[in-house]
Amino acid sequence: MGWCRKAEQRKGFENGRKLYLYTDFCKPGEKMTRERYCLSVAVFVLLRKENHICMLKRTGTGWMDGWYSLPAGGLEENETLATAAAREAKEESCVLIAPQDLRLSHSMHVRTEDRSWMGHFFTCTRWEGEPHIAEPDKHGDMHWQAIADLPQNTIPYVRQAVQQIIAGQPYSEYGW
Repeated sequence: MGWCRKAEQRKGFENGRKLYLYTDFCKPGEKMTRERYCLSVAVFVLLRKENHICMLKRTGTGWMDGWYSLPAGGLEENETLATAAAREAKEESCVLIAPQDLRLSHSMHVRTEDRSWMGHFFTCTRWEGEPHIAEPDKHGDMHWQAIADLPQNTIPYVRQAVQQIIAGQPYSEYGW
């Protein structure tokens, strides 16, 4: 008990996975060292009123301008997913959400621009304030959209996530 196997990476892959050769055992108290792959994490918020969700049109960002998305952003250090989602909703749409009022509805492993990241989509039906554009330099339009009839120019992975949420699917992959 307390022993662990040391692994050395073999050269090569099999079915897209790295091959490892186990060569030795660690002694008790000796730590195995290995690098772990780190993913960027994004959070998205579906502010929902019955069958409508609040959508933002990206403008002036240099990425996917003219396309619709949801209030969203990146996870910051020492922040939970729900806290990040509540913060992003406030920063982008001026609504106050208690983290406990967010329900994780979908997680998506995404590959875009030669990198992968995780997106976590939260649904919220209770908040304070009326949503409006809080960052006019990043968003040119905000409106309530029927969840089953998204604009043609909805960011594709956002469209997929919303469709999966409607279908009750907790996880999907995009861009692989």
